[in-house]
Amino acid sequence: MLETSARLLRLLSLLQAHREWSGPELADRLGVTPRTVRRDVDRLRELGYPVDASPGTGGGYRLGAGAELPPLLLDDEEAVAVAVGLRTAAGHGVEGIGETSLRALAKLEQVLPHRLRRRIGALTAFTVPMLRAPRDQVDPAVLTELANACRDGERLRFEYRDHHGSAGRRTADPHRLVCSERRWYLVAWDVDRDDWRTFRVDRVTPTPPHGPRVPPRTPPAEDLAAYVSRGVSTATYAERAVVRLLVPVERAAAVVSPSAGVLEPEGPGSCLLRTGAGSLEVMVLHIALLGFDFEVVEPAELTEHVRTVRDRLGRAVDASGRRRREGTPAPPDAAARTPDGADRTRATPSAPAEGW
Repeated sequence: MLETSARLLRLLSLLQAHREWSGPELADRLGVTPRTVRRDVDRLRELGYPVDASPGTGGGYRLGAGAELPPLLLDDEEAVAVAVGLRTAAGHGVEGIGETSLRALAKLEQVLPHRLRRRIGALTAFTVPMLRAPRDQVDPAVLTELANACRDGERLRFEYRDHHGSAGRRTADPHRLVCSERRWYLVAWDVDRDDWRTFRVDRVTPTPPHGPRVPPRTPPAEDLAAYVSRGVSTATYAERAVVRLLVPVERAAAVVSPSAGVLEPEGPGSCLLRTGAGSLEVMVLHIALLGFDFEVVEPAELTEHVRTVRDRLGRAVDASGRRRREGTPAPPDAAARTPDGADRTRATPSAPAEGW
Protein backbone atom coordinates (compact mmCIF):
# COMPACT_ATOMS: atom_id res chain seq x y z
CA MET A 1 0.00 0.00 0.00
CA LEU A 2 2.84 2.39 0.83
CA GLU A 3 4.43 1.68 -2.55
CA THR A 4 1.13 2.39 -4.32
CA SER A 5 0.62 5.70 -2.44
CA ALA A 6 4.14 6.83 -3.28
CA ARG A 7 3.55 5.96 -6.93
CA LEU A 8 0.31 7.94 -6.97
CA LEU A 9 2.13 10.99 -5.62
CA ARG A 10 4.84 10.53 -8.23
CA LEU A 11 2.19 10.24 -10.97
CA LEU A 12 0.46 13.41 -9.75
CA SER A 13 3.81 15.22 -9.74
CA LEU A 14 4.47 14.17 -13.35
CA LEU A 15 1.02 15.32 -14.46
CA GLN A 16 1.64 18.71 -12.83
CA ALA A 17 5.04 19.12 -14.47
CA HIS A 18 4.06 18.44 -18.08
CA ARG A 19 1.06 19.47 -20.17
CA GLU A 20 0.39 15.99 -21.55
CA TRP A 21 1.92 12.52 -21.17
CA SER A 22 1.32 9.43 -23.24
CA GLY A 23 0.55 6.19 -21.42
CA PRO A 24 3.88 4.54 -22.38
CA GLU A 25 5.82 7.64 -21.25
CA LEU A 26 4.21 7.55 -17.81
CA ALA A 27 4.73 3.80 -17.56
CA ASP A 28 8.42 4.24 -18.36
CA ARG A 29 8.84 7.06 -15.81
CA LEU A 30 7.08 5.08 -13.07
CA GLY A 31 8.60 1.70 -13.91
CA VAL A 32 5.22 0.01 -14.31
CA THR A 33 3.01 -1.28 -17.11
CA PRO A 34 0.56 0.91 -19.06
CA ARG A 35 -2.26 -1.07 -17.44
CA THR A 36 -1.00 -0.03 -13.98
CA VAL A 37 -0.90 3.57 -15.17
CA ARG A 38 -4.57 3.34 -16.17
CA ARG A 39 -5.48 1.95 -12.75
CA ASP A 40 -3.51 4.69 -10.98
CA VAL A 41 -5.21 7.35 -13.09
CA ASP A 42 -8.58 5.92 -12.03
CA ARG A 43 -7.49 6.13 -8.37
CA LEU A 44 -6.54 9.80 -8.80
CA ARG A 45 -9.96 10.48 -10.28
CA GLU A 46 -11.61 8.76 -7.31
CA LEU A 47 -9.63 11.09 -5.03
CA GLY A 48 -11.04 14.10 -6.87
CA TYR A 49 -8.24 14.95 -9.28
CA PRO A 50 -9.57 15.69 -12.80
CA VAL A 51 -7.29 13.69 -15.09
CA ASP A 52 -8.33 14.01 -18.74
CA ALA A 53 -7.52 11.28 -21.25
CA SER A 54 -7.60 11.50 -25.04
CA PRO A 55 -7.72 8.23 -27.05
CA GLY A 56 -5.69 7.25 -30.07
CA THR A 57 -2.02 7.07 -30.94
CA GLY A 58 -1.60 10.82 -30.40
CA GLY A 59 -3.58 10.82 -27.16
CA GLY A 60 -2.45 10.93 -23.60
CA TYR A 61 -3.17 12.09 -20.06
CA ARG A 62 -3.30 15.60 -18.69
CA LEU A 63 -4.34 17.18 -15.41
CA GLY A 64 -7.54 19.11 -16.04
CA ALA A 65 -8.85 22.19 -14.29
CA GLY A 66 -10.60 21.26 -11.06
CA ALA A 67 -12.77 22.92 -8.46
CA GLU A 68 -9.94 22.79 -5.93
CA LEU A 69 -6.21 23.39 -6.25
CA PRO A 70 -4.38 20.05 -5.97
CA PRO A 71 -1.38 19.85 -3.66
CA LEU A 72 1.75 21.22 -5.28
CA LEU A 73 4.42 18.54 -5.49
CA LEU A 74 8.00 19.75 -5.96
CA ASP A 75 11.27 17.88 -5.95
CA ASP A 76 14.25 19.36 -4.09
CA GLU A 77 15.64 21.34 -7.02
CA GLU A 78 12.21 22.69 -7.96
CA ALA A 79 11.50 23.82 -4.39
CA VAL A 80 14.80 25.70 -4.18
CA ALA A 81 14.20 27.27 -7.61
CA VAL A 82 10.73 28.50 -6.55
CA ALA A 83 12.13 29.93 -3.31
CA VAL A 84 14.91 31.77 -5.15
CA GLY A 85 12.39 33.15 -7.65
CA LEU A 86 10.09 34.40 -4.89
CA ARG A 87 13.00 35.91 -2.99
CA THR A 88 14.23 37.91 -5.98
CA ALA A 89 10.81 38.91 -7.33
CA ALA A 90 10.79 42.24 -5.48
CA GLY A 91 11.89 45.26 -7.47
CA HIS A 92 10.90 43.98 -10.88
CA GLY A 93 8.29 46.54 -11.78
CA VAL A 94 5.07 45.17 -10.25
CA GLU A 95 3.65 47.17 -7.37
CA GLY A 96 3.36 45.18 -4.12
CA ILE A 97 4.96 42.05 -5.58
CA GLY A 98 7.74 42.12 -2.97
CA GLU A 99 5.40 41.71 0.01
CA THR A 100 3.27 39.13 -1.82
CA SER A 101 6.35 37.12 -2.74
CA LEU A 102 7.55 37.06 0.86
CA ARG A 103 4.15 35.81 2.06
CA ALA A 104 4.21 33.03 -0.53
CA LEU A 105 7.78 32.17 0.47
CA ALA A 106 6.75 31.91 4.14
CA LYS A 107 3.95 29.48 3.22
CA LEU A 108 6.32 27.42 1.10
CA GLU A 109 8.88 27.15 3.91
CA GLN A 110 6.20 25.86 6.31
CA VAL A 111 5.58 22.75 4.23
CA LEU A 112 9.16 22.02 3.20
CA PRO A 113 11.11 19.17 4.81
CA HIS A 114 13.75 20.18 7.33
CA ARG A 115 16.70 19.62 4.97
CA LEU A 116 15.27 22.04 2.39
CA ARG A 117 14.26 24.62 5.00
CA ARG A 118 17.89 24.75 6.12
CA ARG A 119 19.15 25.22 2.55
CA ILE A 120 16.62 27.93 1.72
CA GLY A 121 17.03 29.55 5.14
CA ALA A 122 20.77 29.88 4.57
CA LEU A 123 20.15 31.33 1.12
CA THR A 124 17.73 33.89 2.57
CA ALA A 125 19.86 34.85 5.57
CA PHE A 126 23.14 35.27 3.72
CA THR A 127 21.96 36.87 0.48
CA VAL A 128 21.75 40.64 0.05
CA PRO A 129 19.76 41.66 -3.06
CA MET A 130 21.15 44.53 -5.11
CA LEU A 131 18.20 45.39 -7.31
CA ARG A 132 17.44 48.73 -8.90
CA ALA A 133 14.10 50.05 -7.76
CA PRO A 134 11.81 50.45 -10.78
CA ARG A 135 10.93 54.04 -11.57
CA ASP A 136 7.40 53.28 -12.71
CA GLN A 137 5.65 50.39 -10.99
CA VAL A 138 2.72 48.52 -12.52
CA ASP A 139 -0.51 47.81 -10.66
CA PRO A 140 -0.81 43.98 -10.57
CA ALA A 141 -4.58 44.29 -11.10
CA VAL A 142 -3.95 46.19 -14.36
CA LEU A 143 -1.37 43.60 -15.42
CA THR A 144 -3.85 40.78 -14.79
CA GLU A 145 -6.63 42.61 -16.65
CA LEU A 146 -4.41 43.10 -19.70
CA ALA A 147 -3.26 39.48 -19.62
CA ASN A 148 -6.87 38.28 -19.49
CA ALA A 149 -7.76 40.50 -22.45
CA CYS A 150 -4.83 39.03 -24.42
CA ARG A 151 -5.93 35.50 -23.53
CA ASP A 152 -9.61 36.05 -24.37
CA GLY A 153 -8.99 38.10 -27.55
CA GLU A 154 -11.08 40.91 -26.11
CA ARG A 155 -10.91 44.47 -27.42
CA LEU A 156 -9.43 46.78 -24.80
CA ARG A 157 -10.45 50.34 -23.89
CA PHE A 158 -8.12 52.44 -21.79
CA GLU A 159 -6.67 55.86 -21.08
CA TYR A 160 -3.02 56.28 -22.01
CA ARG A 161 -0.48 58.90 -20.93
CA ASP A 162 2.14 59.61 -23.57
CA HIS A 163 5.74 60.59 -22.81
CA HIS A 164 4.66 64.24 -22.56
CA GLY A 165 2.12 63.40 -19.85
CA SER A 166 -0.93 64.03 -22.02
CA ALA A 167 -3.77 61.51 -21.54
CA GLY A 168 -6.10 60.24 -24.26
CA ARG A 169 -8.62 57.46 -24.87
CA ARG A 170 -7.36 54.46 -26.83
CA THR A 171 -8.99 51.33 -28.23
CA ALA A 172 -6.77 48.37 -29.09
CA ASP A 173 -6.80 44.64 -29.71
CA PRO A 174 -4.22 43.29 -27.24
CA HIS A 175 -1.80 40.58 -28.35
CA ARG A 176 1.01 40.02 -25.82
CA LEU A 177 2.68 41.47 -22.73
CA VAL A 178 6.47 41.89 -22.91
CA CYS A 179 8.54 42.53 -19.79
CA SER A 180 12.04 43.97 -19.57
CA GLU A 181 14.21 44.24 -16.48
CA ARG A 182 12.32 47.27 -15.20
CA ARG A 183 9.23 47.79 -17.36
CA TRP A 184 6.20 46.05 -18.84
CA TYR A 185 4.88 46.69 -22.36
CA LEU A 186 1.65 45.79 -24.15
CA VAL A 187 1.87 44.93 -27.86
CA ALA A 188 -1.53 45.62 -29.41
CA TRP A 189 -3.29 46.60 -32.64
CA ASP A 190 -4.37 50.23 -32.31
CA VAL A 191 -7.86 50.34 -33.78
CA ASP A 192 -7.94 54.11 -34.36
CA ARG A 193 -4.48 54.26 -35.96
CA ASP A 194 -4.91 51.00 -37.88
CA ASP A 195 -1.44 49.79 -36.96
CA TRP A 196 0.55 47.92 -34.31
CA ARG A 197 1.63 49.90 -31.27
CA THR A 198 3.62 49.26 -28.10
CA PHE A 199 2.20 50.74 -24.88
CA ARG A 200 3.98 51.08 -21.56
CA VAL A 201 1.76 49.32 -19.03
CA ASP A 202 2.50 51.79 -16.21
CA ARG A 203 0.83 54.46 -18.38
CA VAL A 204 -2.29 52.39 -19.08
CA THR A 205 -5.54 52.88 -17.12
CA PRO A 206 -8.22 50.41 -18.27
CA THR A 207 -11.72 51.85 -18.73
CA PRO A 208 -14.12 48.90 -18.93
CA PRO A 209 -16.42 47.57 -20.19
CA HIS A 210 -14.18 45.94 -22.77
CA GLY A 211 -15.13 43.96 -25.83
CA PRO A 212 -16.20 42.65 -28.21
CA ARG A 213 -14.03 39.62 -28.88
CA VAL A 214 -11.97 39.93 -32.04
CA PRO A 215 -10.22 37.33 -34.20
CA PRO A 216 -6.46 37.04 -33.68
CA ARG A 217 -4.18 39.05 -35.94
CA THR A 218 -0.83 38.12 -37.40
CA PRO A 219 1.70 39.62 -34.94
CA PRO A 220 4.05 42.38 -36.13
CA ALA A 221 7.10 40.15 -35.63
CA GLU A 222 7.93 36.58 -34.74
CA ASP A 223 10.27 37.75 -31.97
CA LEU A 224 8.16 40.20 -29.98
CA ALA A 225 10.93 40.86 -27.45
CA ALA A 226 13.19 42.09 -30.26
CA TYR A 227 10.29 44.07 -31.75
CA VAL A 228 9.71 45.94 -28.48
CA SER A 229 13.45 46.38 -27.99
CA ARG A 230 13.73 48.11 -31.37
CA GLY A 231 10.84 50.37 -30.45
CA VAL A 232 12.13 51.55 -27.08
CA SER A 233 15.81 51.76 -28.04
CA THR A 234 15.70 53.10 -31.58
CA ALA A 235 12.39 53.94 -33.24
CA THR A 236 11.27 56.63 -30.80
CA TYR A 237 14.45 58.74 -31.03
CA ALA A 238 15.13 61.62 -33.41
CA GLU A 239 18.56 60.23 -34.38
CA ARG A 240 19.30 56.60 -35.20
CA ALA A 241 22.54 54.85 -35.98
CA VAL A 242 24.10 51.52 -36.83
CA VAL A 243 27.62 50.86 -35.55
CA ARG A 244 29.85 47.82 -35.70
CA LEU A 245 31.14 46.79 -32.28
CA LEU A 246 34.47 44.97 -32.61
CA VAL A 247 33.64 42.32 -30.00
CA PRO A 248 31.60 39.08 -30.16
CA VAL A 249 27.87 39.57 -29.74
CA GLU A 250 27.91 37.59 -26.48
CA ARG A 251 30.35 40.05 -24.93
CA ALA A 252 28.38 43.04 -26.19
CA ALA A 253 25.12 41.60 -24.84
CA ALA A 254 26.59 41.62 -21.34
CA VAL A 255 26.79 45.43 -21.56
CA VAL A 256 24.02 46.51 -23.97
CA SER A 257 20.54 46.06 -22.47
CA PRO A 258 17.50 45.53 -24.73
CA SER A 259 16.36 49.06 -23.87
CA ALA A 260 19.70 50.56 -25.06
CA GLY A 261 19.89 48.96 -28.49
CA VAL A 262 19.40 45.90 -30.66
CA LEU A 263 22.39 43.64 -31.31
CA GLU A 264 22.84 41.52 -34.43
CA PRO A 265 25.62 38.91 -34.71
CA GLU A 266 27.90 39.55 -37.67
CA GLY A 267 30.90 37.28 -37.22
CA PRO A 268 33.09 35.68 -34.56
CA GLY A 269 34.66 39.01 -33.57
CA SER A 270 32.05 41.67 -34.30
CA CYS A 271 28.37 42.52 -34.16
CA LEU A 272 26.05 45.32 -35.24
CA LEU A 273 24.36 47.67 -32.79
CA ARG A 274 21.21 49.55 -33.82
CA THR A 275 20.44 52.33 -31.38
CA GLY A 276 18.94 55.79 -31.06
CA ALA A 277 19.45 59.06 -29.18
CA GLY A 278 18.07 62.56 -28.96
CA SER A 279 21.06 63.96 -30.86
CA LEU A 280 24.22 62.74 -32.56
CA GLU A 281 26.32 64.35 -29.80
CA VAL A 282 24.57 62.19 -27.22
CA MET A 283 24.90 59.21 -29.56
CA VAL A 284 28.70 59.52 -29.55
CA LEU A 285 28.80 59.51 -25.75
CA HIS A 286 26.35 56.62 -25.55
CA ILE A 287 28.44 54.45 -27.88
CA ALA A 288 31.83 55.47 -26.47
CA LEU A 289 30.78 54.67 -22.90
CA LEU A 290 30.06 51.07 -23.87
CA GLY A 291 33.81 50.55 -23.70
CA PHE A 292 34.26 48.75 -27.04
CA ASP A 293 36.14 49.66 -30.22
CA PHE A 294 33.63 50.44 -32.94
CA GLU A 295 33.12 51.55 -36.53
CA VAL A 296 30.30 53.78 -37.76
CA VAL A 297 28.13 52.13 -40.39
CA GLU A 298 25.47 54.85 -40.66
CA PRO A 299 24.73 57.73 -40.74
CA ALA A 300 27.84 59.36 -42.20
CA GLU A 301 27.23 62.47 -40.08
CA LEU A 302 27.95 60.44 -36.95
CA THR A 303 31.56 59.97 -38.12
CA GLU A 304 32.02 63.77 -38.14
CA HIS A 305 30.73 64.00 -34.56
CA VAL A 306 33.09 61.21 -33.49
CA ARG A 307 35.97 63.11 -35.11
CA THR A 308 34.96 66.32 -33.32
CA VAL A 309 34.89 64.59 -29.94
CA ARG A 310 38.23 62.91 -30.70
CA ASP A 311 39.86 66.26 -31.50
CA ARG A 312 38.40 67.91 -28.40
CA LEU A 313 39.67 65.12 -26.15
CA GLY A 314 43.06 65.24 -27.86
CA ARG A 315 43.37 68.98 -27.19
CA ALA A 316 42.45 68.42 -23.55
CA VAL A 317 45.12 65.73 -23.17
CA ASP A 318 47.77 67.86 -24.93
CA ALA A 319 46.98 70.94 -22.82
CA SER A 320 47.08 68.97 -19.55
CA GLY A 321 50.38 67.31 -20.47
CA ARG A 322 51.96 70.58 -21.52
CA ARG A 323 51.05 72.28 -18.24
CA ARG A 324 52.44 69.38 -16.21
CA ARG A 325 55.73 69.53 -18.12
CA GLU A 326 56.01 73.30 -17.76
CA GLY A 327 54.78 73.40 -14.19
CA THR A 328 52.14 75.97 -15.17
CA PRO A 329 48.94 75.95 -13.08
CA ALA A 330 45.67 75.76 -14.96
CA PRO A 331 43.69 79.02 -15.30
CA PRO A 332 41.08 79.46 -12.53
CA ASP A 333 38.21 79.08 -14.97
CA ALA A 334 39.83 76.42 -17.18
CA ALA A 335 37.57 73.70 -15.86
CA ALA A 336 34.55 75.74 -16.91
CA ARG A 337 35.69 76.61 -20.44
CA THR A 338 36.53 74.71 -23.61
CA PRO A 339 39.66 75.54 -25.71
CA ASP A 340 37.58 77.89 -27.88
CA GLY A 341 36.45 79.83 -24.78
CA ALA A 342 32.89 78.53 -24.69
CA ASP A 343 31.21 78.15 -21.30
CA ARG A 344 31.21 74.49 -20.20
CA THR A 345 29.15 74.91 -17.05
CA ARG A 346 25.87 74.26 -18.84
CA ALA A 347 24.22 70.91 -18.18
CA THR A 348 25.42 68.25 -20.57
CA PRO A 349 22.88 65.98 -22.27
CA SER A 350 22.22 62.69 -20.55
CA ALA A 351 22.36 59.26 -22.10
CA PRO A 352 19.22 58.02 -23.85
CA ALA A 353 16.47 57.23 -21.37
CA GLU A 354 14.76 53.86 -21.38
CA GLY A 355 11.32 53.71 -22.92
CA TRP A 356 9.16 56.57 -24.11
